[in-house]
Order: sequence, then C-alpha cells, then structure tokens
Amino acid sequence: MLQVSKKSLNIRGKIVDLTTPLVMGILNVTTDSFFDESRAITENEIADRVGKMLEEGASIIDMGGYSTRPGAKHIDIEEESENILAALQTLSKYFPELIISVDTFRSKVAEMAVKNGAGIVNDVSGGNLDADMFDVVARLRVPYILMHMRGEPQTMNRLTTYNHLLIDILSDLRTKISSLNSKGVTDIIVDPGFGFAKNIAQNFELLKKISEFQLLGYPVLAGLSRKSTIYKTLGITPGDALNGTTVLNTLALQQGASILRVHDVKAAVEAVKLWSAVSNS
Repeated sequence: MLQVSKKSLNIRGKIVDLTTPLVMGILNVTTDSFFDESRAITENEIADRVGKMLEEGASIIDMGGYSTRPGAKHIDIEEESENILAALQTLSKYFPELIISVDTFRSKVAEMAVKNGAGIVNDVSGGNLDADMFDVVARLRVPYILMHMRGEPQTMNRLTTYNHLLIDILSDLRTKISSLNSKGVTDIIVDPGFGFAKNIAQNFELLKKISEFQLLGYPVLAGLSRKSTIYKTLGITPGDALNGTTVLNTLALQQGASILRVHDVKAAVEAVKLWSAVSNS
C-alpha cells in the first residue's frame, strides 16, 4: 500500500502547505558555487537577488556558505559561519518574514543560523558528516531536509557503485528517518541527492522513479537546477541549461515532487502553475 506523504511543514510555528508544490530559490554566499549568477556576497547583491526571487514567486530561500559542487574547495567552519551570519543579518533587515533554509552539513553552523533567523536546515550529507546534526535539529525543532549522499564534495564522484540504486538509497534514507523520528523530528523533507554520488545515468534513473520516494512518507525535494546531468547530456554549459532544467523539473512534478530547488525562480514557478493547471483540469 502506498504511504501518503505529509503535505505540510511547521516552520517556526507557521504551517506551510505543500499541496501545491513550492519553489525554493538558491542563494550562494560563497564565491565557489558552480553557477556564478547564484552568487551574492555584498549586502546589496544579497538584497537584490533575494528581492528578485521573491518577486518571481519563491516561497523559500535556501542559503549556503559552503559550495558542495563536485570537487569544491574545503573551507573552515569559521569562514562558513561568517558568510552565513552576514547574509542572515542582511535578510532579516530587508525581508523579516522570509522563510530561510540554511544549506550546511555542520551542526554548529545550523544552530547559529537558526538562532539568527533560519527556519529550515538543509543537510546535503544527511547527517553523515556531523554526528551531532540529528540531535541539534531535534533540539532546534525545525524542519530538516534529509539528502542522500556518500562521502563529501571532494570525494563523492568516486562513490557511485550501488548494489541496487533505488533500494540502496531508500534503505539509507529510511534508516535515517527512523533515527530522526526517535529523536522527535517529524518535519522532514526527503531529497534523493541528484548529482551527489550518482553518475548521469543514475540521476536519470532516480528522476524516472522519484515517486517511489513518497513511500518514505515525507515530501520530496528535487534539486536538478542547471546540474551536469543536464548540460553534459546536452553538450552545453551551465549557463545555457535553463530549458533543460525546466524540462526535468516538470518531470519531477509529474512524479510527485513537492519542492523544486532552483536557480531560476520565474521559470520554475511557471512550470508549477502550468503543471497544476493540467493536473486540476
């Protein structure tokens, strides 16, 4: 029997409805992200980028101070914390009601961010890189984005061997959900981790079967925006990958994704509106 996934999140006491999929806009406050247009460093750059994404219909802003692209350079926790804290101060000044997700695999950074306005923790490592993360999220009582990944950004491209791709990933996520539930964490978002310890063929296989992740009982996030699966398949650059991103985002919506994490908010919002119109016709 198919388990029905949750269709809402409790974010700082506010119930956020996921019956209609939401768009999460990407804000990188680091100079090492793979898509330069997502980067914003100064106060004006941050305010302008977030303001534009909100005007275009973003419901959540996902902010990261540590690049997790394949082969990204390692930065220490002090630098990551400084990047994120400065951005949070800017966002609280210009957008006090904004729903902010902090993209970090470090529990200390997550805790600092939540204490300074973030309402969601987005952990690309799924707790693998910080043994304290689950306990910290439980104490903070914020929604947690649980992503599947192996290794770390510097090594994950070498860790793409699976006995059975879908079963292995679902099993890993199910075990972690059980651990989170045991600590009282029930607001969970599941992310299959496109591009993280998966090759191009595996990413397409996961996209084709993303509806299976609803068996875990939680909303599913699709993070496909401008990734190498798109631009390498098409023989283009990340800068030319918007059309391909929209195609794959639409396929993810058809497979039940509740959140699209994107660089290009306007296109994603339009995809959701058109998909919803077809679905409700």
